[in-house]
Amino acid sequence: MNKMAAQTYIAISELHPNFSHPKVTGIIIWKSDVKSFPDRKNIGSDRFTFGFTIKDSPDFFINVAAWGNDGYINGLSNSFYIGECVTVENPLVVNKDPEKERFCPTTPSLYRLLVTEAHSQVYLCADMDTIDKLLPLICLPVKDSRDFYSLGDIVANGQRLDGTVINILAAVKLIGEPKQFTTSDGRKGQRLEVKLFDDSVSSFPLVCWDREVIQLVQTLIPKETVLFIADAKISFDSFRNGMAATVNSKTIITVNPDTREASLLFSYAKEVSESGALEQDGPEDIPVESITDVCTVKQLKQKAWESPEPFFGITYSFISKLDLDSSASKVIKTRCSRCKFQVTEDAQSCTNQLCPGWDQPFSASTGFDLLVDFTDHTGTLQACTLRSPVAENMLGCTVSTTLQRNDYSALILNVVSIILPSTKMRTGIKGMVLACSLADPGEVKQHMSALLQ
Repeated sequence: MNKMAAQTYIAISELHPNFSHPKVTGIIIWKSDVKSFPDRKNIGSDRFTFGFTIKDSPDFFINVAAWGNDGYINGLSNSFYIGECVTVENPLVVNKDPEKERFCPTTPSLYRLLVTEAHSQVYLCADMDTIDKLLPLICLPVKDSRDFYSLGDIVANGQRLDGTVINILAAVKLIGEPKQFTTSDGRKGQRLEVKLFDDSVSSFPLVCWDREVIQLVQTLIPKETVLFIADAKISFDSFRNGMAATVNSKTIITVNPDTREASLLFSYAKEVSESGALEQDGPEDIPVESITDVCTVKQLKQKAWESPEPFFGITYSFISKLDLDSSASKVIKTRCSRCKFQVTEDAQSCTNQLCPGWDQPFSASTGFDLLVDFTDHTGTLQACTLRSPVAENMLGCTVSTTLQRNDYSALILNVVSIILPSTKMRTGIKGMVLACSLADPGEVKQHMSALLQ
């Protein structure tokens, strides 16, 4: 069969191995990290590769694999990113290889493209008309927009979904900091965790390992971004004793999808964010006795500024501010027993749309709800939340009995707290007291000596 003549641009849907010198333009919807393999032809040297996926219409996209030496592949990889439009000139159009397709997204095309330094060119598209046509495609999921699991579905199915690959529609609640690590064989890696939420679950972990995905995720705005995550790996996390999602080599993330379902979730995310419902999350269900990390106030602040993820710690400090003279409505509050969202004293239901017990009988409790400052020799942790029953134990009374006034500034306390990110606090963080008791002088001396070393 004769080779077909060269064309200016060829649609992905029309690509075929018989095309000579094809030229394809599309928007990048997926990109892998660069990897290296021993070169079988040149013993002692390595070949380098990375892949990306381009899309030129709502229904068609194709995988591209680039191979070459270190300089060429890393240079090419650094020249474009997910969401940019590129032109691929003279790639080799080949039939899909089932073995290689296991490590890249599933596409509707029967073929894939191979790019090499000697025969091909890949460069950013400069034609504005073409770019304007391609840009809207980045907002279209690669799977049916109605084919997804809610976070509530995942939690309800539990370990029945362990090891499966599914689609997820969820909003971004919190983006952690990348954690660098080195494997036992000397390879460097990174890990980043995102907290997702929707109208059924207030927090669900999504774990990212690839540098390209982490770079994409770090550009997102929490509480203002909805994701359609195609082909996410679901697994049971024994450490959390719950389910978690992982971005793998087949996952394509669509940011703020142009779909009805995503639009509804975006509106919901905006509503609960403005209402403050997302700020109501209290500490995870963790035994206080399992918290052992002792820190100074300065160290707690430094750790909070370095990473927005919640963490636990113990400080040996004294109370430098405790306002007990305010009106009762400011120090005594009624909260939903399940989600701790503040409600009116005569409420018949919880008004927090993220409450996990919205479909169960409502119950509420009334108790102390105080703001206290804790101070040690390194600084002050301001406006920490101190609620019942911890507050009652410390104050020596309940909301219905006489308040015992003590000079807490003269007492060194063992304060166990969780530090949470908070957009409502001027410092960007807030502390919540989980336990508070009079500290043992011997313990204080031992830990303070260790911290000062």
